[in-house]
Amino acid sequence: MEGDTVLWILAVLLLLFCSLDVWYFIRAVAVVTRAWFQSPVFDITGEQTLNGRVLFHDIDLCHMNNARYLRECDFARFSLYTRNGVFKALRALGATMVVGATTIRYRRPLCVGEAFKLCSRIVTWDEKSFYLEQRFVSCKDGVVSAVMFCKQNILRSSPDKILQYLCKRKVEVPEVPEDLQHWISFISASSKALREESGLDNAKTK
Repeated sequence: MEGDTVLWILAVLLLLFCSLDVWYFIRAVAVVTRAWFQSPVFDITGEQTLNGRVLFHDIDLCHMNNARYLRECDFARFSLYTRNGVFKALRALGATMVVGATTIRYRRPLCVGEAFKLCSRIVTWDEKSFYLEQRFVSCKDGVVSAVMFCKQNILRSSPDKILQYLCKRKVEVPEVPEDLQHWISFISASSKALREESGLDNAKTK
């Protein structure tokens, strides 16, 4: 009986690891739990840092796989939103968030074994979305190895309501840096073109 139980447990674990990215969920829980016990950050635009190191399962051709950068950015945002209270505000307001767009620029490879800092911050926001910058900084020489912009869409609420919940006052929108403004213009133009291509704009006017 004990042998059968062990086999069933192994079979269930095998099924989970074959059908789900189990390590992703374990890592996400670990990151949020660690951030929960860290001191809160009250500056909504304050930069937060998550330390990391390139491991063997992160690499292709001895440097970090392109997709792993985006995965690390996910975990860094989990930590950011836990410490600055955005997750708490989302729960209180019955809202949620999804990634609306990302663009990453790779500048220099992070090699296997190399330590890095992932610096994340909310740069600005509009009526629907937060806009974040996330930088991979090599601990070896301080060079920014990659930089990513992320548009985080808020569903069933808005950034303004989230900030009013957290700060108990109206928060002024920070000035948009030139490079980020170019990116926002690009994704807006892309959305407009895709709507026109699918006929959604025409449908709205009828």
